[in-house]
Parts: sequence; C-alpha cells; structure tokens
Amino acid sequence: MKSERDGAEDRLASLAVVLPLAMAGFVVAAGCWTLFAVAGVHLRLELDLSDIQFGFLLAMPMAVGAALAVPAGIAAQKFGARRIMLICLAGLAACMLILLITDTFPGYLIAAGGLGLAGGFYSAGLQFVTGHCESPRLGLVLGVFGAGVTGAGFNYYLVPLFHEAFSWHGVPLAYLIVLVLVLALLVMLTDPEDAAADPSAETSVRILLRQMQSKRAGQLCGYFGIVAGSFFALALWLPDYLSSQFELPVDSGARLAQWFVIPGALAQIAGGGFSDRFGSARVVSRALVVCLIALFVLSYPPMTLFIQGVDAMIRVEFALPMQVESVFVVTLGLAMGCTMGSLQRLVIIENRPVAAFVAGLLLVSACSVAFLLPVIFSSVNHWLGIRSAVFMILFLLLVGCLFLFARESRRHEREHLLHPGI
Repeated sequence: MKSERDGAEDRLASLAVVLPLAMAGFVVAAGCWTLFAVAGVHLRLELDLSDIQFGFLLAMPMAVGAALAVPAGIAAQKFGARRIMLICLAGLAACMLILLITDTFPGYLIAAGGLGLAGGFYSAGLQFVTGHCESPRLGLVLGVFGAGVTGAGFNYYLVPLFHEAFSWHGVPLAYLIVLVLVLALLVMLTDPEDAAADPSAETSVRILLRQMQSKRAGQLCGYFGIVAGSFFALALWLPDYLSSQFELPVDSGARLAQWFVIPGALAQIAGGGFSDRFGSARVVSRALVVCLIALFVLSYPPMTLFIQGVDAMIRVEFALPMQVESVFVVTLGLAMGCTMGSLQRLVIIENRPVAAFVAGLLLVSACSVAFLLPVIFSSVNHWLGIRSAVFMILFLLLVGCLFLFARESRRHEREHLLHPGI
C-alpha cells in the first residue's frame, strides 16, 4: 500500500512539472499558429497581396496543422511525446527565423506552412500530459493543457502593439525568444527517457482505428470538431464583424475579440473539472444549451419595426447595444470552451491507450470545420447581406450537434448502466 501511495505522489509531483511546461509550450505554439490572422493584414498591405494570395497565407497553418496532427500523434506513441514536442518547437523557432529574414510572398508562405507544426505539438503534448495523470483528474489536466489555446487570443493584442511600437517584425522576434526559452526548460526539467514511448507501437491508421476502444469515438470526434471548429472560425471572424457592426477600427475590433477567445480557452479547465465530478455527458448538454441561448440572442440583426397607429405611424428600432452584445459574446465563448474541455475528456478517457492518435483525429476534425466555416460565413453574408447570419448558421449547427449528442448519450447510458463514471 505504501509503494502505491509513493507512486501516486511521484506521478503528482511529475505532473506538477510536466503540465505547466506543456501548457506554456502550447500557449506559444497556438500564438504562432494563428499569427497571420492578425499580422496578415499588415503583410497584405506591405506586399500588395491579392485576395487569393492572402487566403492561402491564412489557410496554410490550419491546413498543415490538420495534415500533421495524426502523424505527430502516431510518432509520439512510437518515439516518445517529449521528442516530438521538442521537434515541433524547434520547427516553429525556424519559422520565426524565416519570418525575420524573408521579404517575399513565397518565403512567407513557407513560414506559414511551418506554423502548422503547432498542430503536431498539440497531439504530442496531449499524449505527454496524459501519460503523467491518473483518470480521476484527467479532465482537469486535459482542460488545463487545452487552455493553452489562449495563445491565439494574445495575438489580437500583441500584434497591433508591436506594430505601433516597432514594426510587425518584432512579433516573430518575441516569439523566437520565448520558443527558445520553452525549449530550454523542456530539455532541462523533463526526463529524456520517455517511459510511454513504445518502439513497437502500431503505425497503420486503419489498425489504430480498430484499436480504439469506444465504438462512438468517431461521433465524439465529430462533435468536438463542430464545437472547436466553430470556436476557431468565430475567433477569426469576430474582429471584422465587431469592427463593421459597431463602426470600430480593426485594431479595436481585434482587442474586443480576445474577450471571446481567452475566456473561452480558459473555460476548458472548468469543463474538464466539472466533467470529472459530474460526468461529461451532463456538462456537454448543459453547456450546449447555454451556447444556443447566446447564439439565439446574437442572431437578431438591428431591425426597424413600423406599426400603423390610430393617428400616425409608430417606428420602433431594435438593436443590441455593444455592451449587451459583448456580454453574450463572452458567454458564448465560455460555454463553447466548457463544451470543448468536456468533449476532449470524454473521447480521451474512452480511448486512453491511443490518446495521441485520437488527439490527432480531434484536431483534424476541428481544423476541417474551421477551414470550411469562414467560406460559408462569407458566402451567406454575400447572399443575405446580414452580418449576424454567422450566428444563425452556428445556432443551426449546434442544435443538430446537441440533438445527436443527447440521443447518443442516452443510448450509451442504457448500454453501460454499470459504468457511470464516463
């Protein structure tokens, strides 16, 4: 009994070192991943890019991240998560060097593709923290690691700040310094021998899919992809939406958008922690209901209602004030973040032996949705001419997600009445 207690204490002490390092690395990686979402505006003017060139610049990190997610997860299981994390961070540092020295579109496009290594870091990092954690607190730990996506929100503040103080090139220099620091800390404070590495691990995607213990893993990855992809797509869309809706400068709209991204990213911690205590299915259902309420309110565009009175025409104008709309935007971010943290915990705990591979599937699903939604947003806005149509689309998408998830959860509970812990 004593040896078991000592082993648990050793794992907890190891987790206290590993988790902050992994989260710090993911914060920086996520910031690099979405760098062009804000800096791309300045590059577009500097290089006089066409709409197609600008679109490729924004899409490359997301597309490459999706392509690397599954291979990085498989490599993490075979060669060790720590080694893959170090490779990804070193690759991101090389991309920052390219951004500092290049002044041509092909150079920036190569760097943008390299930023997709952040997706590989996510897959390996999730495997890394999972290997140092016991199941009872897995949701909380995964939520803390997932909260590293707050790095994406920092760009909304850092890029305009550095651009005003120096030039936008100060941003990759700052990221390079932080990347080198995190690399050094990860090398010095973690064990070079990764006990979770398995040289004989399976590398065939088809066989790994068969090894997944949960029959509904594919569906759960789909639900996570819809919610997380909607979160990322809305994070990219909000700066332009807020600046246009309330006639604000683009930098002001970007700073307002961070109040959706950062609270939403941090809410993953609450989602994972609540799931450990109350169960993932209950937390996901409640959080999605809150999402739908917020989206329903945000969907209403400014309207003018004319009422034929007895003596005159009565004109009634309806529009949400910026402060009220901001409250619902923050609420939406918190609810979506809580949903992501809970779904992530649910799919990982049901497929823990292949956690890194499943993490790659989660990221591929989210990136695919995040890649498609902005195209749908712009198309619907062009056809309808209503900015809030974005929230209408997300409302319909999450209604379907909630219905399917609730039906699947009830069926799963009936089949596993003796396993209420999931």
